[in-house]
Amino acid sequence: MTETAPRTELDARYSEEGAAAEGWSGAVGRLTAAEVFWLSTVRPDGRPHVTPLIAVWLDGALHFCTGPDERKALNLRENREVVLTTGTDTLREGFDLVVEGEAVALTDEARLREVAAAFLGKYGEEWTFEVRDGAFVGDGGRALVFRVEPRTAFGFAKAPYAQTRWRFTRP
Repeated sequence: MTETAPRTELDARYSEEGAAAEGWSGAVGRLTAAEVFWLSTVRPDGRPHVTPLIAVWLDGALHFCTGPDERKALNLRENREVVLTTGTDTLREGFDLVVEGEAVALTDEARLREVAAAFLGKYGEEWTFEVRDGAFVGDGGRALVFRVEPRTAFGFAKAPYAQTRWRFTRP
């Protein structure tokens, strides 16, 4: 899938004087390198649910997997809107990212094999998945795979403080 360049804006309300907007290519580099993400979903009763997980950036989207009976999978059956975040736990250094979008289940086995290869390449042998019956299969059992194309993303620089917003237009 071809990645479209988003509209990039620096939000001066949350940015120090002299700060500049981060380019999307820099954000993609950070998303590609990040090892741990936090996934936010919504429970059927409207309460939020947040959990850490691993994810890979591939072809313009983040990809993650989860067991079909895990809370996040149950939540996604009702509401596919998610937020994925990553960054640092420091106040005055680093960069944080927030990606908002819709989690779309992947079942195409050729595509799943590409995503499985990306997990293996990024996280190593411990994260080896077979593809079978439209899902990953590994040591932890069957896992559903989801793709999240950014609709809106935010970057939070900390030296100097700056907030960048990226808005995407999808065909």
